[in-house]
Amino acid sequence: MDISSTILSTAAKRGPEKSTCPSEIARMLFPNDWRKQMKAVLDTAIELHRQGKVVITQKGIPVEVDHIKGPVRIKIRE
Repeated sequence: MDISSTILSTAAKRGPEKSTCPSEIARMLFPNDWRKQMKAVLDTAIELHRQGKVVITQKGIPVEVDHIKGPVRIKIRE
């Protein structure tokens, strides 16, 4: 399973009222070196956000993806 489909399937299973952490996706796909894959997971989530498939949030509020600082969550778009 690739990063994009894992993000979408995990977020869809949670539903629009819950979110997932990018590290959760990285741990699922790359259990032995997930930290090294965090940038790839976040970059993929940002691309999905730009495509309108997911929403990236901080403290429950959608963020401007060009200026992310700190931890984020990923939600499926309603």
